[in-house]
Amino acid sequence: MRQGAFYTETYRNAFADAGYSTEAIEKRKNEIFQTLFYGSEEERIYHPVGDDFGYMEDTGNHDVRTEGMSYGMMMCVQMDKKEEFDRLWKWARTYMYLEDGDNAGYFAWSCQTDGTKNSYGAAPDGEEFFAMALFFAAHRWGNGAGIFDYQKEAENLLHTCIHKGENGTKGRAMWDADNKLIRFVTDVDFSDPSYHLPHFYELFARWTKEEDRGFFKEAAVASREYLKKACHPKTGLCAEYANFDGTPYVGGEEIWGGRHDWYYSDAYRTIANIALDYSWFEADEWEVEEVKRFQTFFCETLPETERDGIYAIDGTILPGKALHPVAIIATNAQAGLIAEDKNAYDCIHKFWNTPLRTGDRRYYDNCLYFFAFLALSGNYRIY
Repeated sequence: MRQGAFYTETYRNAFADAGYSTEAIEKRKNEIFQTLFYGSEEERIYHPVGDDFGYMEDTGNHDVRTEGMSYGMMMCVQMDKKEEFDRLWKWARTYMYLEDGDNAGYFAWSCQTDGTKNSYGAAPDGEEFFAMALFFAAHRWGNGAGIFDYQKEAENLLHTCIHKGENGTKGRAMWDADNKLIRFVTDVDFSDPSYHLPHFYELFARWTKEEDRGFFKEAAVASREYLKKACHPKTGLCAEYANFDGTPYVGGEEIWGGRHDWYYSDAYRTIANIALDYSWFEADEWEVEEVKRFQTFFCETLPETERDGIYAIDGTILPGKALHPVAIIATNAQAGLIAEDKNAYDCIHKFWNTPLRTGDRRYYDNCLYFFAFLALSGNYRIY
């Protein structure tokens, strides 16, 4: 019998296992939320607007992204913050939702802080996080009317994500119908390993529309197999973007703003997702071995002075430094959720002793920071 949290309803508190007190962990968790949502202008990333709207700002790019909005909603449902959740969802549904065109039924991936759309394209990582947060909200708080019928909104969104383009309709699905792998964006045929969330798909397969459940069950299996191909067999590293066969995606630098075949910003999320998948479902022991490989690379192979760098997936150190060094520390620590050796605890202690990032680039680092803290404290839960 599997022993993941989905089956046992028991969530490991890795911070407690590392020696931190329950009181200190709870205090720190609440302080992080307070800083991100209600800290000073130099600290927060959440902004309430009027009586019932709110948005999460990407402080490095000074825009609002579906990534951040859906992350904010997940933070709020995990923290039992319904007012902030509903403000974020209403802002996203009002300003980001696309009513027509090829991407109708999806969300514009980037808007200005006044709600003006910067793009009419959609980024699938936002949609999958929106859907999961909405399901959790439905189960934790119950459904309301209109856009606050969380369950219906999640079901309809996922249905669009996998059926768009069928029967001569406009646009393309976010998942490839044949291989069941999520696309980087809808109009390409390659992926982003950090988008692969088999632990979410397992839940979609249980909670979404009956006719769509089989697809997501297959998608969970396909994503776990894909990650085995995308993660290097010695280092555990993956590229930011990867082909459907798992090999790093090379090319398109002029389209995608630079190279993405290396271990860099997006890619940090992958190991955190792998750890959360195993902690919830324990579906594949490969995930535990992957974490050990990955943490061995960072804790033993890399010189300590090079642990905030840029790497080829085989571990070759490349010129330059990471744009999001705190995110590396956070996700390296979250990997330790499913390990209990020296490397895991070293990563957890380093994370505990690392403060939230400040400055313009704080948004991405601090989102991953809070998710790691929730996971490691046993507070990233299934509702």
